[in-house]
Amino acid sequence: MSAASHRLSRLEPYLDRPEPAPTLLKMLVGVQLAGFREDAGLAQDQAARAVGFSAAKLSRIESGKGRRPPTESDVRALLELYGTDAYEASVLIKLLQRAGEPGWWQRYDKRLMPEWFDRLVGLQEAAATIRTFEIQYVPGLLQTPAYTRAVVERGLPNAPAGEVERRVELRRNRTQLLFRSDAPQLWAIIDESVLLRVLGSTDVMREQLAHLVEMAQRSNVTVQIVPLSVTNASAPAIPVTYLRFGGLDLPDVVYLEHIRSANFLEDRDETEEYRIALDRLADEALKPRDSLELLRRTMEQRYP
Repeated sequence: MSAASHRLSRLEPYLDRPEPAPTLLKMLVGVQLAGFREDAGLAQDQAARAVGFSAAKLSRIESGKGRRPPTESDVRALLELYGTDAYEASVLIKLLQRAGEPGWWQRYDKRLMPEWFDRLVGLQEAAATIRTFEIQYVPGLLQTPAYTRAVVERGLPNAPAGEVERRVELRRNRTQLLFRSDAPQLWAIIDESVLLRVLGSTDVMREQLAHLVEMAQRSNVTVQIVPLSVTNASAPAIPVTYLRFGGLDLPDVVYLEHIRSANFLEDRDETEEYRIALDRLADEALKPRDSLELLRRTMEQRYP
């Protein structure tokens, strides 16, 4: 079996996933196509010219970006150019076809699910490990519906009630990935100020902290708190989400969210800087057991 065939044989289980994973599959298709191109000894611009693509189009295909996967005809043209054998081509085409199946989150309208947010949710659904740092809110995957509602109402004070509830439903559905049989590992680092900032009401905060306590005891969830007493913490100035995909030749991705947009970093040097920053922050934060005690103490003393 060739090296490419061995790589693809590891992807066959994704053909039988019970739930669609379009973001993951688009990335896998792109990575494999890039591998075939390199095996054929072609630079990206050479391959693009040979099949009549722009360099930007081929780059987009290989990176797995965009709301929709590439067309089957485009992928077949590339496979023919690279001289891909029949087995390898058949697996990749099947992956491509599955990549066209919409994920559950893609039923929401674009107002709630702009392209950058669609990509984040898809990446989280596909990740083996999610690391996150929050300085203002409880991380989205650990929020209760009442807390989410307070966050939405604070950020969108003029939003109609129906839109608020759709956003709450979307967030609630996102949290379910932590309860799947193949749930990712979530490692959340939270600034202590998040626990003290009242959103909604003290009842909402009591419920939210109780939920954090419960989730922090799950085997796939780690919660660490950066106490206010740590005045020189090496914390980023904005929330950070770091995503890693287990054993699939996919690059790590760093997600940096802004008010109405986001950046996705995939360059290894850039993502490594954020990995080191999160490692350093984890060293400065309370250990998980001590963080759990701080959560309980804050809930009892501040939100009795």
